[in-house]
Amino acid sequence: MTKKPDPLVAVVIPVKDEAENIAELLAGIVAACASYASYEVVAVDDGSTDDTAKIIADMAAENSSIRLIRHARSGGQSAAVHSGVHAARAPLICTLDGDGQNPPHEIPGLLAPLLAPNAVSDLGLVAGQRVDRQDTASKRWASSFANMVRGWILNDGTRDTGCGLKAFRRDAFIALPFFNHMHRYLPALFKAQGWQIAHVDVSHKAREGGRSKYSNLQRGLVGIVDLIGVSWLLRRAKKVAPLPEEHR
Repeated sequence: MTKKPDPLVAVVIPVKDEAENIAELLAGIVAACASYASYEVVAVDDGSTDDTAKIIADMAAENSSIRLIRHARSGGQSAAVHSGVHAARAPLICTLDGDGQNPPHEIPGLLAPLLAPNAVSDLGLVAGQRVDRQDTASKRWASSFANMVRGWILNDGTRDTGCGLKAFRRDAFIALPFFNHMHRYLPALFKAQGWQIAHVDVSHKAREGGRSKYSNLQRGLVGIVDLIGVSWLLRRAKKVAPLPEEHR
């Protein structure tokens, strides 16, 4: 029996209690990836208490490109992304949030710089940056302020690291240090490891069902602690790669 080749790209979705949104989101991702010769969708259910996992499993039974990974209890968005990337078989990964606010039709635009015939070898991450955000005014203000402070401290050259739409090299991601909430700091982490970062403007949708897992206050308090830790980590990042053995 011939072994099925590994997919070219994988779309990783961290999801928790999104039964109202997940079916439409998965259908949109499948449609967006139809032009690829091979792809997989890795949906990571992060301890949902509703029918999210069942809906994913039912759709996976009908489409072999969809896979379900389950966490017995919630570990948070970064843990779900981490599990999904490790489970993925493709060398290129695209992530988007499970709440349906990141339109799946943006996926090809994010992957295009990494798939281009003339793609630079040191391009590690393509970060989506939301335009015309469909969130409350308070959420937009809090996000803008957090991004301003983060950019000033980390100098990561990205105006919107909170956007879930990102594409990157799987091997580069796996080499990064793992910690809670790391998904918010991927541009800075990739840059610290010597990778080039590209940016793509992406659209944004209003949430149609379910509810957000974070309040502005929760994001702010966690963000302060994370920012201090990431700043410390980046200042101590290895700046020079070791020479290959034949040059030592």
